[in-house]
Amino acid sequence: MTARRRLDPARRRAELIDVGARLFAAKPYDQVLMEDVAEQAGISRALLYRYFPAKRDLFAAIYRQAAAGLLAASEFDGSGTLVEQLTAALEAHLDYFAANRHAVLAANRELAGDPVIQAVIADEFSVLRQRLLDAAGLEGHVREVVSAATMAWLVFVRTLCVEWLVDDAFSRAELRDVCVGALLGALEPVLDISPL
Repeated sequence: MTARRRLDPARRRAELIDVGARLFAAKPYDQVLMEDVAEQAGISRALLYRYFPAKRDLFAAIYRQAAAGLLAASEFDGSGTLVEQLTAALEAHLDYFAANRHAVLAANRELAGDPVIQAVIADEFSVLRQRLLDAAGLEGHVREVVSAATMAWLVFVRTLCVEWLVDDAFSRAELRDVCVGALLGALEPVLDISPL
């Protein structure tokens, strides 16, 4: 067991999230034990449970932090075309998915019905949709059509990414190209965007 250290509550919570994130990235959800988190953090299980009453609570905090990080890494900055910015944002997400396969699968399979996890995903989708709409500079009816298509596309991307992580039946490049192509194909009738 790691030597115990006194930390203020905010630092202790952040440390527990970091330790948990490493464990959930390395192992499937059902193989991560709260005892392992406590041991690696150098604290008692009782102290861990004061911060996170259940494994699901710890995972939700980890996933919320990951979503915030993904959103920060996938800003649309106006430095390229809409398609280039979209592709860069998608690549940032794929980097995270590849590095955190087990956590992504847990959020989308084992905890797919969990309202806290689904709220994190829904919030992320909302921000991503808003960014795309703002970057495209859309207004009025066209914005409404693209908004609906974008939300459907985000669900499509999530589903396809889970398939990619589970089956590994296609390459990352194929995944990226199919995802970008699906959105461009859906929006072609309402927007003037160049294909890949």
